[in-house]
Amino acid sequence: MSTDPRDHRLAVVGGGVMGTNIAVLALGHGVPVVLVDVGEQELTQAKETIALKLRHAQLMGKLPADRAPAALTTSVSLADAADATTVIEAVTEVPETKAKVLGEVSQIVRPGTLLISNTSCIPIDEMASSVARAEELVGVHFMNPAYLIAMVEVIRGPRTSDASLTAVTDLLGTLGRTGLVVDDGPGFVINRVLHPLINSAARLVQDGIAPVEVVDGLLEGCLGHATGPLRTADLIGLDNLVDSLNVLYTRTGDTSCQPCEFLLDLVRAGKFGRKTGEGFYDYGKVAS
Repeated sequence: MSTDPRDHRLAVVGGGVMGTNIAVLALGHGVPVVLVDVGEQELTQAKETIALKLRHAQLMGKLPADRAPAALTTSVSLADAADATTVIEAVTEVPETKAKVLGEVSQIVRPGTLLISNTSCIPIDEMASSVARAEELVGVHFMNPAYLIAMVEVIRGPRTSDASLTAVTDLLGTLGRTGLVVDDGPGFVINRVLHPLINSAARLVQDGIAPVEVVDGLLEGCLGHATGPLRTADLIGLDNLVDSLNVLYTRTGDTSCQPCEFLLDLVRAGKFGRKTGEGFYDYGKVAS
């Protein structure tokens, strides 16, 4: 592998929040992207979102000025990922869905193609059992928004090879990202800490201890958090957060990971956070 963007061809499966973020990061660093999703409507929306986010990243000065953005191709067929040097799975945080997508794409790509799951909580070795070559699968937990946050969490599964870790390092170097490697386990490091914190913060609001703004304000002002846990949850997506909490709860038995009713009520009402315009906070309009 190489840190020269011309040597990388990226396929991203899933055109939601994280899929579009990752696509923007790659495109802005000169790496061509094939974005795969289930339908043309989803891809049309994804292309519009990518254009907006790419402009945002450029205005923020977060992309290299000496590289022209690469080409974006969209498709509804996983077969169009066949020529990729790396495939990043960025579908919903449901174990069966991720395993199915990774299993299918692993049968399509050539041996030696790096497979990355952008999972936030699901152990890599669970999904490795579904792919053709388990040694080629590694986890990379990009933060949201991926084109603004330079640090990522890299998860090495028990069957991940040294060659795959080297390939990940090369790709992240091309994308201007630094990866810290952790061992496999539910939630890894970031979300094993963050998700129970968010759930506990939501439970404090549920129990009438303090309103949303006060909970966030205290963690920002007293503990130095750049963004309070509940506003962070809105950025993650409350539906994704509930899925991840359920993964953690079923695999660890930690009751602090059992989604509280207030959080579940918001999700049942379709209030998923910034992407729907309302979650713990009301954003007034749908935010991309």
